Amino acid sequence: MAGATIEDGFSANRLFSQGYSYTYDDVIFLPHYIDFSTDSVNLNTKLSKNVDLSIPCVASPMDTVTESSMASAMATLGGIGIIHSNNSPAEQANLIRSAKYRLVPFITDLIFKSPSDVIESADEFGSSPYILVTGSGNSKSLLLGSVARSDWLSLNDRSARISDYMSKFPSLIPSSWNFEQVAMYMASQEADYVAMMDEEEKEVVNLITKADVERIKNYPKLGLPSVGSDGKLLVGAAIGTRESDKERLEILVRAGVNVVVLDSSQGNSIYQIEMIKYVKKMYPELDVIGGNVVTAYQAQNLIQAGVDGLRVGMGSGSICTTQEVCAVGRGQATAVYKVASIAEQYGVPVIADGGISNSGHIVKALVLGASTVMMGSFLAGSNEAPGAYEYVGGRRLKKYRGMGSLEAMTKGSDQRYLGDTAKLKIAQGVVGAVADKGSVLKFLPYTMQAVKQGFQDLGASSLLSAHDLLKSSVLRLEVRTGAAQVEGGVHGLVSYEKRSF
Repeated sequence: MAGATIEDGFSANRLFSQGYSYTYDDVIFLPHYIDFSTDSVNLNTKLSKNVDLSIPCVASPMDTVTESSMASAMATLGGIGIIHSNNSPAEQANLIRSAKYRLVPFITDLIFKSPSDVIESADEFGSSPYILVTGSGNSKSLLLGSVARSDWLSLNDRSARISDYMSKFPSLIPSSWNFEQVAMYMASQEADYVAMMDEEEKEVVNLITKADVERIKNYPKLGLPSVGSDGKLLVGAAIGTRESDKERLEILVRAGVNVVVLDSSQGNSIYQIEMIKYVKKMYPELDVIGGNVVTAYQAQNLIQAGVDGLRVGMGSGSICTTQEVCAVGRGQATAVYKVASIAEQYGVPVIADGGISNSGHIVKALVLGASTVMMGSFLAGSNEAPGAYEYVGGRRLKKYRGMGSLEAMTKGSDQRYLGDTAKLKIAQGVVGAVADKGSVLKFLPYTMQAVKQGFQDLGASSLLSAHDLLKSSVLRLEVRTGAAQVEGGVHGLVSYEKRSF
């Protein structure tokens, strides 16, 4: 019959109401109608009710993913990093300050010595090409000079005091300068490196080398950074739900944290609900994100308690074994859709946490109702992730571990699994390694371009548009068989090289 509506595929509501727990790979969107260019796609979004981002990307609060370097880089790109709490409150606060108070998208691990010290091994340089020399050997005393690793290696007498061979102190510039200002200054001064000082604290906080500047110049152009009303980078932090976390929270607020994430594998608990109410009472201007949740019931309890955002996912991360060990959780595609359906009614943004392995997974998470995606393994192994690279079998790797692994639990993350008071520790995660990915400043912009292309194929020019198209049943989905999933990837080749950009 002419003019009849053509039914094809399933609406999201019908697909996710059949009693199956679907992962991202289980489902596929059917293409829609294109009437705009890829560059017209707008990925601006909300992390929480009052925190806006220009890209929907969040670095997970894991101790092998997000410390100051990752948080600074993510905010510079327009996303945000959530600094982990597997440390002391003072250490976490220092990481927040280190990330917030500069607009240069990388941070060097600073090594300080005094003039009377002796450098006994090249290992003392760590990953830095220079050791900075200050009056008392710490970041807050007068900067006197520096020692280059290359100069130290060429010394005949390495038992000499630093004062006998150090170079004059490098140029000092304000930590408030952005990358363009730093690059221009270094070029005009023909400087090999400069030190950056926090003007308020009178503390050396960063070291920028000529090699750093040249490397960043070759990366894709940076977008709009995530900055607060004070002009400083947005940085989030994780806290637990114990009484001691109230003291931690006070210290983080003084450090300038912009949003806090209550870090729990199962967020629907009396402990989290009470902590949400405490945070909103004591710091009403501070957004608090609750979770993790995977059901509408869990979500509604936290929404009623006052959360400004919800973190969705349970057992879907590559290093998480919660579903295997505890027999609870949900497929991530189903979890995101179900939680987003209830959260949207209250204007609470949803963070899809876990299960992200490629740009297609990001597209699926966002279209199914998430406002942002939180990534762990996707960012682990990058230059900005904590830890040193190791060579294993000719491959350059970095450690990546779940916060539910026994190794992480020994540092304090067991309270995330409500196990800090238990006599027996049960692991809900593993320790592994991931391949070197390079810098997030390079691969994340390419990933966002791929996400824009996915949105274009779906006929959605923004996240809001995608959510509306899904809710109105204009966008259709299908479940993929195992054979369809194989067909949808690279197949039938003897060998191939897979490069995304």
